[in-house]
Amino acid sequence: MNDAVCRTLCARDVSVRPGSARLGRVSALLDIADELYAVPITEFTADRDARARAAKATDNELAAAVKSLRKPSTAAWVINLLTRRDPDGVRELLAVGEALRAAQSAMSAEELRALTRQRRQLTAAITQQARSLAREEGVRTTEAVADQVEGTLTAAMLSRGCAEAVRSGLLVSTFATTGLDEVDVRAHVALAEALGHAATPRDPVGHEPPPRPELHLVPDPDADAKARAAAEEDLVEARRALTDAESERDQVRVTVEDLKARQLQVESEIDELRRRIADLESVYDDVDDDLGDAEAALAEAEEVLAEAREVADAAQAAVTRL
Repeated sequence: MNDAVCRTLCARDVSVRPGSARLGRVSALLDIADELYAVPITEFTADRDARARAAKATDNELAAAVKSLRKPSTAAWVINLLTRRDPDGVRELLAVGEALRAAQSAMSAEELRALTRQRRQLTAAITQQARSLAREEGVRTTEAVADQVEGTLTAAMLSRGCAEAVRSGLLVSTFATTGLDEVDVRAHVALAEALGHAATPRDPVGHEPPPRPELHLVPDPDADAKARAAAEEDLVEARRALTDAESERDQVRVTVEDLKARQLQVESEIDELRRRIADLESVYDDVDDDLGDAEAALAEAEEVLAEAREVADAAQAAVTRL
């Protein structure tokens, strides 16, 4: 553990009065987490464990909480890095998202499509900035990681809760949303108290963010041309989707015809079984009638046998008396 970590932890007074002990511990934990999630991802585990050992000298519960802080995924770490190294860019992104959420109810479909396209351009530009910052830290981001970063930034523009999670700089995993579904952002941050916390900027000097597309919350002079281009693009996508749907429909239709043929076969087999059951029921009725007659004959024979036994017993008794 380096001297800076020691000084930081020793400077915190976590042995506060009982009434404020928990608040003091949460504040100390947030401070530690804010520093911890700013370190290079390769140093996270060792740094976390060192901070936990240092905290144990004064507060066992704080030490346990620090030890339980999860290592971020690569994509989450990249977003945390972006939040600290380009805070202005992140603030701009989140502010635009808030403005779009507030304005979208009053916009036409064409304006929303145009703004959605511009929003994608902005998130793509911010994502490239994040990849550049990660590269400076010696971390190479794959396309899969970049997609996760962009998806999370998009979610932050669509959802207030997702925006708070990104702003905290304490992400441990990424998320996505359409803006209509609910995201449990608490599952994606280091601790629940991260929501409402803002990451402390780190080394922002000397890192100029790339130019970012400007979003217009009112139609610009080229709105008609852009709307037509957007409509034509939507038409191409719709026709492609129609072709795919027709192909899928044809495949399903073949399955339906096969199942109908099988259904007819099963129905024929059921009819044959029903005829066989009817025949067996008729045979059963005949056997049941014969059984009734046989049981009556048996009862009569039992009576005759009983009478004959009585006569034989009487004759035997007569012989015995002689």
